[in-house]
This record gives sequence, structure tokens and C-alpha cells, in this order.
Amino acid sequence: MELNVSFIKSVLTLYDELLNNGISLVYLGDFNHEITKMFTSMTRNEMERQSEEKSISRKVYHSMVETLQNMNKHSDEIAEKFNIGKGFFMIGKKNDIYYIITSNKVGVEKIDSLRSAIDEVNNASKAELKAMYKKQLREGELSSKGGAGLGLIDIARKSDEKLHYQFLPVDEHSRLFILKVEIKATSDGKDTEAE
Repeated sequence: MELNVSFIKSVLTLYDELLNNGISLVYLGDFNHEITKMFTSMTRNEMERQSEEKSISRKVYHSMVETLQNMNKHSDEIAEKFNIGKGFFMIGKKNDIYYIITSNKVGVEKIDSLRSAIDEVNNASKAELKAMYKKQLREGELSSKGGAGLGLIDIARKSDEKLHYQFLPVDEHSRLFILKVEIKATSDGKDTEAE
């Protein structure tokens, strides 16, 4: 079977884009615990192969787990019976910055609270994030899907960067929620994992 020339050009363009942007893993589809384990294992092995600092590897690993768990729990395209969410996941490294991008569909009724939660962690200092985290551990009320806001707080603490997000229209009832987490591949000597 002969391949279509325009298809080949599309594949080559995509390949070049992935390579130029340092993207090492892209996935679109169903998410569950097994897929999360597979991605984190692949990424951990790749960072070990590249002799990445352990503190950086832990931050990337932890941020991946949290973003994937949040997507799995909170996607509006979830098969409740099997606890499988649908979404998009990508990880890469460019200019000494690891980045993790996730995307999933959310209902319009969730946008205000999600935006408010992200803005709250983005506007908090390191000390405030630590206090928010401890308070959520002590007093946090779990939502019906099991989250107490700890995921976003913890991602912000580990990444030491602002969380980037966007909501793109899908239809009148839902939006595509895109979250980007950045982690510098340089260590400041402190390991926030232990805090």
C-alpha cells in the first residue's frame, strides 16, 4: 500500500515540530492508573539515562503524577464505571526547562472555580503555598471526586513556577482546559520534596 504524499509531509512536519520543541512523549486518549504508571516510568528512565539531578527528577515525576491524576479525576469525559478519563498529555524539555502539558474537557460550570483555584496558587508566595498545603491537609474538604485542591497547590510548590492555563471553547456546555507546568532543570540546592 502506497502512502499519500500529503500524509507523509504532515508526519514529517509533526516530527520536526516535536523534535524542535524537545517533546519526548505525546498521548491522546483514555487515562487510568496503569497509563499514568507507564508514562511516569518511561520519563523516570529517560531522566536517569540523561543523568538528571535527583531533585529535578523528583519534581518532574511528582508534577506528572499530580497533573495526570487531576486529569483522570476531573475530566468531564470520564467513564465512571472504569474510572477512566479522556485527555491529552505531553512532556518535553527545551532550554533547560521541563514542561508538562495536559488537556481535557470540562463543563462550563467548573471554569470559574478552576480559574479561581489556579489564580490563588499562582498569586501565593512559597510560604503561603506551604501554609495552604498544610491547611488543606488538616482541614480540606474533599470534593465528590476526591480532590481537596492539594494537587494544584502541590504542583505549584514543586515547580516553583506559575501554572499556565487556558480554556478553549468546545461547545456551549464545555471547554478544553489546557494546563502547562514548567520545571527548571537546574537545582537551587533546596529540595521542596522534603518540605
